[in-house]
Amino acid sequence: MRYELLVGLRYTRAKRRNRFISVISLISMAGIALGVAVLIVVLSVMNGFQKEVRERILGVASHVEITGLGGTLADWRSVARIATEHPRVLAAAPFVQAQGMLTAGGRARGVVVRGVLPEVEDRVTDIGSKMVSGRLDALSAGAYNIVLGADLSRALGVLPGDKLALIAPQGTVTPAGVIPRLRQFSVAGTFNVGFNEADAGLAIVHLEDAQRLYQLGSRVSGVRLKLDDLFAARSVAREILAKLGPDAFASDWTRSHANLFRAVQIEKRMMFIILTLIIAVAAFNVVSTLVMLVTDKQADIAILRTLGASPGSIMQIFVVHGALIGVVGTLLGVAGGVALGLNVETVVPALENALGFKFLAKDVYLIPDLPSEVQPPDVIGIAVVSLVLSLAATLYPSWRASRVNPAEALRYE
Repeated sequence: MRYELLVGLRYTRAKRRNRFISVISLISMAGIALGVAVLIVVLSVMNGFQKEVRERILGVASHVEITGLGGTLADWRSVARIATEHPRVLAAAPFVQAQGMLTAGGRARGVVVRGVLPEVEDRVTDIGSKMVSGRLDALSAGAYNIVLGADLSRALGVLPGDKLALIAPQGTVTPAGVIPRLRQFSVAGTFNVGFNEADAGLAIVHLEDAQRLYQLGSRVSGVRLKLDDLFAARSVAREILAKLGPDAFASDWTRSHANLFRAVQIEKRMMFIILTLIIAVAAFNVVSTLVMLVTDKQADIAILRTLGASPGSIMQIFVVHGALIGVVGTLLGVAGGVALGLNVETVVPALENALGFKFLAKDVYLIPDLPSEVQPPDVIGIAVVSLVLSLAATLYPSWRASRVNPAEALRYE
């Protein structure tokens, strides 16, 4: 073992006369560990939140939507056939989407009405597997059944089997004036996808019922596609549009919810920068620790210099001491942060039960639970930043140690 490493490691062990410096070293080590752990947990929670929101949104939305001029498609079957020829497209389903108002028992709610074909809808969304009551295939042409989000059903005070009225905003012109189109529907079931916008504002009917109500004839609003890789949505949309011609338009999930995902990404970057300051503060503690250690060890430094140690060797001794604080603190922080990040979904409910309130309100944060996803690139990046800051903090005190004059240091010894 090189003597620089040996001496640097010996300085980390507490002695009776410099125990205070060792305590400061432990505090610095704990500060680095805490900063690393907090940063890993926060980024893991933000990763989990982004993933959870994306999955919940895409559970009721779609990877790609293809529409035509005026927001409708006349021949959706040919569009679906061309789209499914693409190797990355798993399924295609037509849909009608429009605004409406539901009324029941004196209560009214504005909703998004979606007309679907139940036999193909399960291929592009997860609504069929999220049914709380009833079944999606209870929707049949001409039966005028409707499936509601669970929150919407509670707001209207209706249960499966109850009747309600769906009012379309487009009116029918009569000699007496414009009369809104109204149709009575029977509630066939409810779903809960865990996404408040859908659970509280989406009503699903059969495609043909929606076409009749909104007077679309055989036209639909568009075709929804499910891909084998949701992150390829933008490129797949461009390739399909090239085959469909100029009368078709495509929108992928990254555009329809761009503001939400961009905001989460920006917040993640800003949190990384802000929380890195915790590690930087701990690194400043390393500077103060080494400055005090250099002051305390001036006689030792002078003796080593008189024995032939070069300034570079003296500098290496204190770099080893400071680097050890950084390495141990980083390893402890990574271990603690990863362990907590992997168990957030267990720890948070326990805290909620102990404190008696929920950290996340579903109507505010879109999801009711605090998710977490530990991503290795984030952990590696945080560890590298911590090690770099810790190593940089050792440079100035170590340089000061290498500049100690042996004669001055030993004058009063």
